[in-house]
Amino acid sequence: MHEEISDRARTLLRALVQRHIRDGQPVGSRSLQEEAGLPVSAATIRNVMSDLEERGYLHSPHTSAGRIPTALGYRFFVDSLLEVKALDDASVDILRSALNPDKSSTDLVQTASSLLSAITSQAGIVTVPRQEAQQLRQVEFLPLSDRRVLVILVINEREVQNRIIHTARDFSDRELREAAALVNQRFGGQPLDRVKEQLLGEMREARSRIDDYLTATLDLASQALDPEERDEDCLVAGEAHLLDSAGAEDVDKLRELFEVFERKKDLLHLLERCTRADGVQIFIGEEAGYEVFGDFSVITAPYGDGRRPLGVLGVIGPTRMAYDRVIPIVDVTSRMLSSALAR
Repeated sequence: MHEEISDRARTLLRALVQRHIRDGQPVGSRSLQEEAGLPVSAATIRNVMSDLEERGYLHSPHTSAGRIPTALGYRFFVDSLLEVKALDDASVDILRSALNPDKSSTDLVQTASSLLSAITSQAGIVTVPRQEAQQLRQVEFLPLSDRRVLVILVINEREVQNRIIHTARDFSDRELREAAALVNQRFGGQPLDRVKEQLLGEMREARSRIDDYLTATLDLASQALDPEERDEDCLVAGEAHLLDSAGAEDVDKLRELFEVFERKKDLLHLLERCTRADGVQIFIGEEAGYEVFGDFSVITAPYGDGRRPLGVLGVIGPTRMAYDRVIPIVDVTSRMLSSALAR
């Protein structure tokens, strides 16, 4: 709970945060007097600022007579003073066009991270749906030369994956058709990770019966349905935007943050906490649970396919980001991505 502060203090705190977000510099009393437009003296404003500093909402950098918001100040601003803007039509049109439901789920998720970065000028983040959320719909096998087989997988209704596998023996066209029919009959509609477990069990059973053809068929299916190794569980786009808004004193902090992007462990842990959240979540500074986020804010929202949550998307930027614009962008992007995935 925030302490009660006067209407005058609220007005001045709002004006100071807005000025600092816009300029990135400590705000002095005269600048604040101009920004707030209150009919009070600079001395009165200094007294109010001093009181807000004692309460922990403002901080005085030792190199300046002005003040900047603390994480607590930003939290009060976001919770009590912020007026969120409706998303402009141009941004809505960009999102609607790019998040086309005819795209595969993989393309949609990759697009979302780039869109968030481009529209907000911050770093965009999106977690990739877990493998168990992918269901096998259909598989086809087509023979190639040199014991190679083209595998065509249909995942989650409309996502099509193609891959080439190498087999230990030659398969005829008829054998490949029969193998596909067997896989589709036994495993169609099941999650890929469960299919893999069942295939391994049936392969062990077939080998114990010395059923060479069934063993070869199941081995073919196992290769075909082995989930592809994903390089990314979390996609991050637009890290360069963070450099654009950083000063020389922020370089070391950014280096640590980029290491988090590289390792992704801490970032994924944070985003996992947001998967089942209801709507937009805002973490300011160390509210995220990690010291490395001390000068940054993370704004997230979950996305799904209408039946279950699939992941989280959001934005990472400096604490002085334009919350009034970034929050609705994250919110609308999550809704549009969910709508596209539901079709």
